Amino acid sequence: MANKLFVGNLAFAATEQDLEEAFGAFGEIEECKIILDRETGRSRGFAFVTFSSNDAAEAALALDGQDVAGRSIRVSIATERPRNNNGGGRRGFGGNREGGRRF
Repeated sequence: MANKLFVGNLAFAATEQDLEEAFGAFGEIEECKIILDRETGRSRGFAFVTFSSNDAAEAALALDGQDVAGRSIRVSIATERPRNNNGGGRRGFGGNREGGRRF
């Protein structure tokens, strides 16, 4: 999706409203999401901004290096993170230590 941007080096105090104000000048925003730590609920220092058009997202790349909420942000086109195919789970810990088959 070329209309989704990754925003890094985000100030921990930044809000989604701060991002909407900064990025809204470039076009209609569909979604603005600051990523939070699961355990603490605090910002992890990055976000994703999704525009309704690719052209708006491309124009918003101009914010790379600009100050938002007191920090110089990094802006780039978001890329899909490759999924691992191990299915999660135990990853081979524990079990039979002799190296035989596990049931």
